[in-house]
Amino acid sequence: MDAQVLYDLSPVAWLMLMGVLLALGPLVWVWRRHPGASASRRLQALTLITLFLTFDLVLFGAFTRLTDSGLGCPDWPGCYGSASPVGAHANIAAAQSAMPTGPVTHGKAWVEMIHRYLATSVGVLILVLTVASWWRSRRRADKPAEASPWWATFTLVWVCLQGAFGALTVTMKLFPAIVTLHLLGGLVLLALLCVQVVRQRQQLDGVAPLLLGRPLRSLMWLVMVLLVLQIALGGWVSTNYAVLACTEFPKCQNSWWPAMNFSQGFELWRELGMTKDGANIGFEALTAIHYVHRLMALLVLALLGWLAWRLNRIMALRQPSRWLAGLTGLQLATGLSNVVLDWPLLAAVLHTGGAAALVVVMTWVISSSRSGVPASQSTPLTVSRFAA
Repeated sequence: MDAQVLYDLSPVAWLMLMGVLLALGPLVWVWRRHPGASASRRLQALTLITLFLTFDLVLFGAFTRLTDSGLGCPDWPGCYGSASPVGAHANIAAAQSAMPTGPVTHGKAWVEMIHRYLATSVGVLILVLTVASWWRSRRRADKPAEASPWWATFTLVWVCLQGAFGALTVTMKLFPAIVTLHLLGGLVLLALLCVQVVRQRQQLDGVAPLLLGRPLRSLMWLVMVLLVLQIALGGWVSTNYAVLACTEFPKCQNSWWPAMNFSQGFELWRELGMTKDGANIGFEALTAIHYVHRLMALLVLALLGWLAWRLNRIMALRQPSRWLAGLTGLQLATGLSNVVLDWPLLAAVLHTGGAAALVVVMTWVISSSRSGVPASQSTPLTVSRFAA
């Protein structure tokens, strides 16, 4: 078979059209759901639904990766130069016939292209958010903005960068460092949108940030940093297919400290399944990748539990504290399921979803508060209030 061109921009217009059509659904929903609301309320509602759809996109991205559909279409942005697998039917059939269980099949091609359609629609929504934010800023030049339009602008720049990493994921054949950065980029996108939702709510509802003591705020930031590091380690485990290097718990390979090759396992710039010297990566390297993630999980889960307990003592933060506690339990359950149940798809997708939800909740709590002398706080922070 002839080598497939990695970049073929001929279907870009059709892909953009598909993204616009998909984005029309949320835009019409916001318009009809808030018929008499102010432009600011509608902007807040649109930001919230974009956050929700971005979360769904992260989940579908995990599904794409975990079903080995990342190369379902081996070029970008289309599929064999077409805007959908329908136009690429002959090419896909030939590739599937040559390698029935390979990376290119009809099912995997559809999964990959649906992921691209959803990503394009989220990009369109963020573009609309940016334009609307600047329009509101100019109209209300004499009043404080609900959220600086530069937040939306930076989010637009970031989603474009995220799209570039999506392209590199395909063209660099699932290069582990690129795939992991693509996952982290999606989480940054969630955090950026969450900050905007919180700031819009605070301005529109007249809710002041909670004043929290510096030690508690420092703990929140420490947990956030370690959580992101743990997610990066989890992405490294997944992209290197190291989940099944240890199939028992709490021991690994019937040992508390199995044979591991850390230097080879954490060579960051290398092809999938290979060392930087071009040799096949060893099983001891995969074990090191898995075990570091497992050990780090013990620390992060403990700190999340401690933070949830601390927040539960503050009435205004009891709901997010319960979210943190519940999501921590979910991560523990799904992480164990991945190990002892041979990496079931549902548990693996939920594990990624739980990590993304933890990032959202932590961003929500951090951006809803600031350091200061704590005062009596009696109004709980609730997700439903964001959608007012």
